[in-house]
Amino acid sequence: MKRELRFSSVPQYIKTCMNSTLRMELHTSVLDIQPEAWNLLVKPEDPPFLEWEWFAALEGSGSIGPETGWQPCHLTLWDKERLLAIAPFYIKSHSGGEFVYDYFWAEAAEMLNRSYYPKMVGIIPATPVVGYRFLVAEGYDPIAMQRTFLELAESICNTYRIHGIHILFPEPDWAQTLTEAGLSKWKHNHYQWENPGYRDFSDYLQRFNKNQRKNIKKERMEVQRAGIRTRIVPASEAGEAYFRHMFQLYNRTNDKFAPHDARYVNKDFFLKLSESFAHRIFFVEAAYPDPHQDPLALAFLVQKGDRIWGRYWGAYEDIKDLHFEVCYYAPIQWAIENHIRFFDPGAGSPHKVRRGFWAVPHFSFHRLLDPLLDQVFRANIDMVNQFEDKTIEELNSASPLKVTPP
Repeated sequence: MKRELRFSSVPQYIKTCMNSTLRMELHTSVLDIQPEAWNLLVKPEDPPFLEWEWFAALEGSGSIGPETGWQPCHLTLWDKERLLAIAPFYIKSHSGGEFVYDYFWAEAAEMLNRSYYPKMVGIIPATPVVGYRFLVAEGYDPIAMQRTFLELAESICNTYRIHGIHILFPEPDWAQTLTEAGLSKWKHNHYQWENPGYRDFSDYLQRFNKNQRKNIKKERMEVQRAGIRTRIVPASEAGEAYFRHMFQLYNRTNDKFAPHDARYVNKDFFLKLSESFAHRIFFVEAAYPDPHQDPLALAFLVQKGDRIWGRYWGAYEDIKDLHFEVCYYAPIQWAIENHIRFFDPGAGSPHKVRRGFWAVPHFSFHRLLDPLLDQVFRANIDMVNQFEDKTIEELNSASPLKVTPP
């Protein structure tokens, strides 16, 4: 459903436009927006998760929607029938699937007898990938659009008693002006591998200290000794069966490590991606030599340009060091061979540092509309950020790489 938005207080950008054909709309589903119009606003350097097909798979599958505590509230600006800008937002009654763990702020609000939920969140749902931003057509000022949508978002929050605006995993350059718009900056960390121009995997191994270089060789050899082979399978060649396996393995991983709160996507999500997003996806498959046997393990990765992102993984058998081979070493080897510059392995444990990834900062931005809660947030966020600085420093100090962090 979509509807045109009318407010007594018109955003300043609209006021200053002489073109009276501009209008703003609110959409309760991404499916209301034509994919061609949406994707025309996505830049080549943007992550692929900003494309319409990723949002459509999440919402169209029912993984993300009102039934799971995610009410789509996508704001758009139009000039007649031309889409000029999009601000993807969700109204949320919980913090699940965000990967920015703000539960202690919600607990502080409860202690003060204040409401933290519902909240308005700018996010790519269930996708902890840096790069979220408002999508804006060429020729229009992205900062003016940013302020317009934030002003509009605050108006919606005040109208419907929504208690805060939160922008998660934003694109760093685009996010620089969010503090000027009144949002507070909160630091976090994620992991990243960078390729300065390795010739091959052996060249990469030379960057490690002697002990870890030996350990990585041993971990890879353990998988080979178990009679397991790995290979890269583009999703366009893999077929729907791989996406079905990936869903089963996704569930198995959640059963083992996060049985209570990490089931953010369903089977239909994977099947929809097999239809509309396969050109962006490849699998790292681990299998026994028998060609008639199903995959033993899969990692699901997304590529665009010189970047890859690891999203999901799972194995039907628990085999020593198989996770490292499928999720890290095989993708890194493929990345080197294909001149990939950056690899984001996804959210997870600090053991990534031992395998050649760096802890790097990213930020979220928050404005709590209750003056007391906003004051509490601003009074404590510097201390929280300093703690995160120390965490990143400690993680990188444990790196076995013989180079300095980026």
